[in-house]
Amino acid sequence: MIDQILPSTFFQKPTQALAKALLGCLLVKESAQGTASGYIVETEAYMGAMDRAAHSFGNKRTKRTEIMFSSAGHVYTYTMHTHTLVNVVSGPIGVPEAILIRAVEPVDGQALIASRRPVARAIDRTNGPGKLTQALNITRDDYGRRFTEPPLYLAHGFVPQHVSRGPRIGIENTGEARNYPWRYWVTDHPYVSKIRKRN
Repeated sequence: MIDQILPSTFFQKPTQALAKALLGCLLVKESAQGTASGYIVETEAYMGAMDRAAHSFGNKRTKRTEIMFSSAGHVYTYTMHTHTLVNVVSGPIGVPEAILIRAVEPVDGQALIASRRPVARAIDRTNGPGKLTQALNITRDDYGRRFTEPPLYLAHGFVPQHVSRGPRIGIENTGEARNYPWRYWVTDHPYVSKIRKRN
């Protein structure tokens, strides 16, 4: 699978285009317990300084957001409500944009995924941003890595036939930014977290 890792040039796209291009890519995490992976089926773009929903709004530069100012293809992890979330840094150096990976469809290591998230419904193991990181063992320690090399990397997957677009989720207190249609998902895919219609 390593020979299928996406090259650094893959990430050299405008953030909105990359958020869409990530759909169908294989997100892989290697660990001492084994390898687990899943096809990305939902993403959200965060547009940096001008986006009230982005951690880097107003070019806010902190210990947490520092990696967002690095080159595209870096790993940005952070904790929210005890859950680790994983993002793909997407802007040029100095432009703090990133893409949240919201949901994946399990591929490799499904028994391992099930042991990490022993829930009643298999679909609930990776159909959300905090769920997928637990299932794939993506942690804060992955902060600052590159998605072009193990143990956490992106590989070739499939090209979705249809892609939907709509408002992002869970950012209610961000003014007009809450309605920007910057979430992308594989249309009608069962592992998509949930649908929020525009107001």
